[in-house]
Parts: sequence; C-alpha cells; structure tokens
Amino acid sequence: MENRNSTFSRFEVKKYILKKNLKKDLPSSVVVFLVALPLCLGIALASGAPLFAGLIAGIVGGIVVGFVSGSQLSVSGPAAGLTVIVLGAIAQLGSYQIFLLALVLAGVFQLVLGLIKAGTIGNYFPSSVIEGMLAAIGLILILKQLPHALGVDSDFLGDEGFFQGDNQNTFSAISNAASHFSLAAIVISVLSVLILVFWPKFKKLSVVPAPLLVVVLGITLSLVFQETNFALKAQQMVNIPVVNGWGEFAGLFSMPDFSQIGNKQVWIVAGTIAIVASLETLLGVEAVDKIDPIKRITPTNRELMAQGAGNMISGMLGGLPMTSVIVRSSANVNAGARTKMSAIFHGGWLLLSLLFIPSLINMIPLACLAAILLVTGYKLTRIALFKHMFHKGWDQFIPFVVTVLAVVLTDLLKGVAVGMAFSIFYLLRTNMRNPFFYKMQEEGNKKNIRIKLAEEVSFLNKAAIQVLLTGIPKETNVIIDGSNARYIDPDVLETIFNYKHNAYTKGIIVTLEQIKSHYAVPKLNTKIVEKINH
Repeated sequence: MENRNSTFSRFEVKKYILKKNLKKDLPSSVVVFLVALPLCLGIALASGAPLFAGLIAGIVGGIVVGFVSGSQLSVSGPAAGLTVIVLGAIAQLGSYQIFLLALVLAGVFQLVLGLIKAGTIGNYFPSSVIEGMLAAIGLILILKQLPHALGVDSDFLGDEGFFQGDNQNTFSAISNAASHFSLAAIVISVLSVLILVFWPKFKKLSVVPAPLLVVVLGITLSLVFQETNFALKAQQMVNIPVVNGWGEFAGLFSMPDFSQIGNKQVWIVAGTIAIVASLETLLGVEAVDKIDPIKRITPTNRELMAQGAGNMISGMLGGLPMTSVIVRSSANVNAGARTKMSAIFHGGWLLLSLLFIPSLINMIPLACLAAILLVTGYKLTRIALFKHMFHKGWDQFIPFVVTVLAVVLTDLLKGVAVGMAFSIFYLLRTNMRNPFFYKMQEEGNKKNIRIKLAEEVSFLNKAAIQVLLTGIPKETNVIIDGSNARYIDPDVLETIFNYKHNAYTKGIIVTLEQIKSHYAVPKLNTKIVEKINH
C-alpha cells in the first residue's frame, strides 16, 4: 500500500512540476519555433537539399530527440556546420536518396558511440573554450544578422562561417548591406529590437511573449509597406513550402536508397557526418549547460544515442542531419524555458505551421526574426562575460579570447580546435610547474634538500623535475619524498632512479623515501556513485 501511495505522490509531483514549468516552456517554444523556422529553410537551401528536408530535421530534432535526450534545454535541428559536408556528399554520391542512406548509417554510428560511452569526451572541453565559443556565437549572430536586419538577404539565414557562399565574408557582407539597405526592413528590425528589450520590463504586459508581438508587428508593417515604394521583396520574407492536401504532403518525403549499402563512399560519408555531428552536439550541450540557470548536467552518452535515433529517423523520412544547435538552444534559454517540453513543443509548432498555416508564416519578414537573433547574440556576448574571464587570469582569458577570434574568423569546430590548443598549452605549463615543492636547509658546509613530490606526477612533469635535479649543487644531501604520491609516471621514476645512481659522481647523496619501483594507474571509484544512484 505504501508503494502505491508513494508512486501516486511521485506522479502528482511530476504533474505539478510539468504544469508549473509549462507557463515558461510554452512561450519559449514559440520563440524557438520562430528562430528555428527560417534557419531550417536556410540550411536546407545552402546544403543543396529540398527545403522540406530542413523542416523534417527540425521537427524530428524537436519531437524525437527532445523526448529521448537527457538535456532539458538543448534544441536539436539541422546544423549550419554540416552544410558544406552535406552539399559535397550529395554531389559525390550522385543522388539525395543515396545521401539519406549515409545519414541513416551515421545515426547508427552515433548510437554505437553512445553505447561505448564516447560522450565522455565532452567532459574534457575546458571551461574557457566553451565560454569563448558561446561569446563567439553571440558575435557571429550579431554580425551575420545585421545584413538581414538591413533587408539584404543574399546569404542564407543561419550561416555561421566567415566566408559565405555569395563570395562575401562576414565583414564585407555588412558593408555591402549598408549600401543596399531596405527602409522597410530597417524600420521593422529597429522596432522589433526595441520591443524585445523593453516589453519584458512591463510585468503585466509580458504575459504576451515579446517575440510573438514582434512577429505580429512585422506582418502588420510589411502589409502597410506593400502600399508604398518601400515594399518588401519575396526574398525578404519567410518562404516555406505551401502544401495543398495530403497527397502533396506525402510527396514531400523521400526514402533512402538501400541498394547502395555496399557503396564504400556511402560509409565514408556516414562516418564523417557521425563524427562531426557528434562533436558539435557535445560542444552544444556543454555550452547549454553553462548557461542553464539551474546548472543541470546533460548525460552526454545518452545525448549521442538521442542524436543517433534522430538522424536515423530524419534519414528515413528524407531530412537533413541534425545536431544540438547552440543558436536555437541559446534562444530557448534566453526565452526562459525550464524543461525539454519547450524543444518538443517547438517541433510540434513546425509541423502544424507547415500543415495548416503556411501562407500566414510566409507573411513574416526575415528582418523581425533577425532582430530576435540580434538580441540573443547580445546576451551571449555581453561585456560582463569578457570582464569575468579577464579577472580569472591570463591562463583563462587568453584561450577564451583566442577561441572567440578563431570561431568568428573560421567556423565552430576549427575555432574550438585552436582554442583547445592554447588551453592545453596553459594546462601543460601549469602542470610542469607543480609536480613538487622543496625545502633547503644548511648544516655547516653541507646543504640538505628535501623534495616532496605531488600526489600525481605525470610524464608532463618530467622536464621540470630534470631541471631541478640537474641544478642541485655538489656535496648536497638530497631526500626525494614520495609519501604523498598516489601515482608517479614510469618515465619520471626512471629519471629519479638514474639520478640516484649517478649522483655520487658529484658527491651528492640521494635518499628515496616511500618511492616504489612501480605505480598502478589509480582507478575511478564508481561504487559511491552507484550507491547514490540507487
């Protein structure tokens, strides 16, 4: 009877929490939907795939990955970082249906990566690099959305690369937009930004989400400008496929060509997509955990399996590859979402908008959606973040700034790789300086030096220990104390024993205290964690 009561009470608690969070998740899902819709279309266009393929990935990423994932705030969908890979793969494989087979296989690879716990790689991304990546995404959003806010939409909405497909780069595109702006787009984007900034400050009015108000304003103003010389053009509006009846809707789906399962190139493409998508996902969820107000931690192995399931289903339906996407996830967090229901609802809104209100959606100006992304970008790259990282010290600030610059000037993965290199340099530098401490005493003409080794002495500490030992003067008593050491690398042990063996030639007497000839690598104690989980 007690079990039934406790189960019932847990159910009631979950129901209460869901109802309470729904007040935040539902409005947030609308914001994410508005941000995701043009991004799905833009990425599909840049990938050389059908526009509907981007929407499939967005719908599956929201509903399927949302349900399976352990992340509460991450939002999945087609990723800008994969556009070049997808475009090249479709051309290389010769048909979109063969590419879909590669995507299904990539999903299988991701499931395997999750099962073998490859997601733990995400735990090794330094905090300074993740913070730098977030700030860089914020800057990219601002720089990339400025042309769209000015009414110049030659580049696809959602592009994150420095060099664009329209033979422009991020900075030249802004310069070009400034000389070819649209007055209607500027009015819509400026008013939209003002509403997004000031509307939430009125608590009684903020029941209506500011982004929804921005969309209503955008549609209204675009209709007003239609009667003037400043009317917006078709390319300055959202453009989703208009479906007339079930037959047309069913015709939008594609199936993989399983007859090409033995094609070597299909497997290579699948492996490439699986690796790149997994890395972007791990970076994405790590970044979202950083900005989560409740500071929850995403189970990375489960996330890889969720992405694998999503990519398999997306491939079976004719969609694009997906990852956890920082832009959509950041918009989700900034909109006030609390649980994964926001991501799931956003997938549902994408599906419903395609089925029932495509004509209304196509009346939304891209300028007002660019305004939403501009405000999101500002929140990600706020000046306070740069000040905070500066006060942490140079070993944190330099990798942070390098990551920001590298991501803005290249792309996400290359930028993070450069940031990681600088972060590893400072990590090695710190490690080399902290393998031991020593104390020197003098008794008459004889010097005594006690070198106490640290708890963990790795191969990285070998050089620092060699430098110290080489610099010890003649006629000295040296005590090397390993009482604190849980592990000493074999190379370091060899250095110590060789020094002891040769030191007598300099009149140096070496005494080793509690130093073993061999150390086993310390094992992680998972029993405590298992007890807590049970």
